Amino acid sequence: MLLNSKTYKYFLWSLKLGAILNIYFLLQTVETKISSVDPFLLIPAQILFFVSAYRCLFPVGYVKNIVLHDTIFSSIFLTRLLATFVEITYIYMFSYVLRIANTGEFFFLDLLSWLMVIQVTVSQGFVWGAILFQREKYYYFEEFGWAIIFALNTFISFVIFLYGNNYEQYKILIQLNLIFGALYLPWQFIHLRSISLRVFKNKILNSEVVKISFKLFSTGLKKSIFYREQTSDPNAWGGLVGLTWMLNYWATLIPVWLYFIVYTFSSN
Repeated sequence: MLLNSKTYKYFLWSLKLGAILNIYFLLQTVETKISSVDPFLLIPAQILFFVSAYRCLFPVGYVKNIVLHDTIFSSIFLTRLLATFVEITYIYMFSYVLRIANTGEFFFLDLLSWLMVIQVTVSQGFVWGAILFQREKYYYFEEFGWAIIFALNTFISFVIFLYGNNYEQYKILIQLNLIFGALYLPWQFIHLRSISLRVFKNKILNSEVVKISFKLFSTGLKKSIFYREQTSDPNAWGGLVGLTWMLNYWATLIPVWLYFIVYTFSSN
């Protein structure tokens, strides 16, 4: 199928169906027995459902300040601020699940789970640096950080799966971690390759690199708040890789996964 601007625009609009799903999950965490789940699991899930619904309604692309809707709600700065809270809290949630499943059996696994939280925080620094200092290569380091996070998530789950003794009630969650790692990690390296090629291409086209300074920071900050380019050009949004990322992160896989986690704990 040829991804032209018209077709891509339909896909971007289809993200709004993901907003309905996220709002449904959010309401379930308030009105059902799920609301009594451990708050260290519940609150990160609720934050993700709310912000994912928002991002489905007002999708943006950081690299070129692109938006589907030219509105203040499509602010790059606001969206990134919300995403920062989401990403730190939901990775903390994943690490918390691993520590529960580990039941203190392997101390080094608990340490590695905390390393996931540290790494996601570092990745936030890179993505903010990319936005505010207009350094596209920092997106590569941010995404490489995500490869590290889910490599750790997969490794910890693998060790628990092979050697853990007291995780039976959470076995399905550990198995899901392994399945996700097997699918996500190869895809992420494809993603990293696409970012690397894009950065290299732009470096050739734009030989002049402005030095990091307060003026550059101020310009980047103002641009992230006020500048928006409305487009549905597939290349601007990252093509098929970018579309896959948006659909899975905001509208389908990640929201469903977090809902399943809190539902599983509510049933135990």
